Amino acid sequence: MGVRVQSEPICPGEELARMQGTGTRAGAMVCFVGMVRSGDRQPITSMTIEHYPGMTESAISAHVEKARGRWPLLDCRIVHRFGELLPGETIVMVAVQAAHRSDAFQAADFLMDYLKSRAPFWKQEQTPSGSRWVEANAEDENSLSRWNE
Repeated sequence: MGVRVQSEPICPGEELARMQGTGTRAGAMVCFVGMVRSGDRQPITSMTIEHYPGMTESAISAHVEKARGRWPLLDCRIVHRFGELLPGETIVMVAVQAAHRSDAFQAADFLMDYLKSRAPFWKQEQTPSGSRWVEANAEDENSLSRWNE
């Protein structure tokens, strides 16, 4: 199990290869890789992500423990970037191993819903017309509410 917040690019293949060597009990490994996007209606030129070192990792680790309490996870790895990122760059990777695929899919979804809405990151998008802070939207809140926390 591991949580990292880093400025360096994320290499999902390397992260998954490290997880595959953890034993033979896993029947499923689910990986989600999120990327910075720039929409046609609201294009961005970059995104800057800020966090408080130590506090952010601790908060995410606590949520991983909640996931472990809900599903029998064998391994979990979360890597999230900070600093300035460009559209198309990887911003986050969540990988989960479990004996069964249903547990792995649900746990990865649960963890991503938390990271999207509640993890202590501050995101600012730079656009051709200026900058704006990113806030959780109704869709993100609805996704989070299905876990009834």
